Amino acid sequence: MKILANCLWKLKPAPPEETSQNFPYPPLITSLLYNRGIKTPEEADMFLSPDRRLDHDPFLFPDMEKAVSRIYKALLTGEKMVVYGDFDADGLTATAVLTTGIARLGGNVTPYIPHRITEGYGLKISALEKHKAEGASLIISTDCGITAIPEIKRANKIGLDVIVTDHHTPLDELPPAHAIINPKVPGSAYPFKELAGVGVAYKVIQALYHNLGRESEARDLLDLVAIGTVADIVPILDENRYLVKEGVKRLNAEPRPGIVEMAQLSRLRLGEIEPESISWIMAPRLNAAGRLEHAMAGYKLLTSTAISDSQELALWLENKNTERQQLTVRFVEKARARLDSQSPPSLLVYSDAECPQGISGLVAGRLSDEYYRPSIVIKTNADFATGSCRSIPDFNIIQALSRFAPLFSHFGGHAQAAGFTLPTEHLDTFIKGISAYAEESLSGVDLKPFIDIDIDTDLSQLCPATLRELERLAPFGEANPKPVFLSRGLNITDYRSMGSNNEHLKLRIKHKGRFWDGIAFRQFKELNGFLQSPVDIVYNLELDKWCGTDTLRLKIIDIAPAGTKI
Repeated sequence: MKILANCLWKLKPAPPEETSQNFPYPPLITSLLYNRGIKTPEEADMFLSPDRRLDHDPFLFPDMEKAVSRIYKALLTGEKMVVYGDFDADGLTATAVLTTGIARLGGNVTPYIPHRITEGYGLKISALEKHKAEGASLIISTDCGITAIPEIKRANKIGLDVIVTDHHTPLDELPPAHAIINPKVPGSAYPFKELAGVGVAYKVIQALYHNLGRESEARDLLDLVAIGTVADIVPILDENRYLVKEGVKRLNAEPRPGIVEMAQLSRLRLGEIEPESISWIMAPRLNAAGRLEHAMAGYKLLTSTAISDSQELALWLENKNTERQQLTVRFVEKARARLDSQSPPSLLVYSDAECPQGISGLVAGRLSDEYYRPSIVIKTNADFATGSCRSIPDFNIIQALSRFAPLFSHFGGHAQAAGFTLPTEHLDTFIKGISAYAEESLSGVDLKPFIDIDIDTDLSQLCPATLRELERLAPFGEANPKPVFLSRGLNITDYRSMGSNNEHLKLRIKHKGRFWDGIAFRQFKELNGFLQSPVDIVYNLELDKWCGTDTLRLKIIDIAPAGTKI
């Protein structure tokens, strides 16, 4: 299915005259700010200059004093502390922030990352009992724990104190922890609710160091905060803009040994790291460890100080990421072969006993993007079936799963991504039920993807100075994407496929006597039929650095025959 052939283009409205008059910026910047919900000059100033004004007071978390006091007690008495994290990049960086920050104060602290396959996400009673038996008295959860009510009750019973640091949405009942640090807890005075797990972990260390008069030292950890924040796809707004901006600066200025080795293997240019580098290069490699084996290798890479260890860990992660890529392609192709034999239903379900659980979410995401349908990929065995779900804006997947809660051993997630486990004997009932629910819910919905376009502009008006203007809106990411342009009536003078699988498309474009290069990743098959001039092109602007020369290049999102879309 060639989804881009049916893709809708939506041009965002120009700002009202009042906004244009009140904003002391060029029209391009004013339009982009308005498109991102920035309505006043004060908001615009904060957005364009994400400095320490956005670094909110950590003691606005209701339980922060309790959390800090309990950690101080453990530091003074030499208690054994365990930081209980998660196996994704957010969880790994959050674990590294807490263990590094506490260890620098002389704390007796160790990390614990559960195994994705054998243990699964979140606190587990067996692991808590093991830590108690090994002498721990304080557990600090990070990027997990807010729904672990029975587990924390058990911890209390066996004499373990638990501090929960998490960013996920709480249930109606909160766990009986010693302290809970979560911006989404009801009644919290913390002004920004969209921190990643690593952001919450950082605020704990910031508070801990603040009371010791050493808060500036905590900022040494902002490189880890930037990695986890971008990797977890939280909105790059408000405080996250400050954390990512400062963290990326640190990544470029003083990269850790593990990051240096990862960069060399992945051909990432040190000194030129940006949020997109984290999304496309660093995060997949950190996540690959937990997807296929144990995530502890990712944690060790982030915290290693020895070059030899960093080299070995980076190579292992590079190989695991290659294996992850190959497996993802293999199972996407298998799913595609099955799905393309029929007219796509409203909900895509692909079940495969051979699909590794660690990549099922990636496969579901690729299917959802390609077919513009909610997608569920299920790993089955004789006893249990484990599913990963990815969705589209028109269909709330966690709401859909909630209708079948009695069938699950456990489930969780949010509107666009979720997961579940259920006894295999219930699988057919579940698939039939949720498929029927999706057909009913999406009946009458035009299931076509759309592209939001910021600016309709003549290509001849763009120059390197335009890109410098756009950089004022950085850091880019979720809720602040790179600006999307539309230019019309362009002539394609040459094109070819590129890449190991010939899946990328490189174009030569001519407009008003000037030539431009364009590249479209993973879209050769989809766009190959739309390359007869003249064309309209939707794209991002980027700088192509080649042989010491900086030139503008179009990173193509979609192409259509001139005048056929808007």
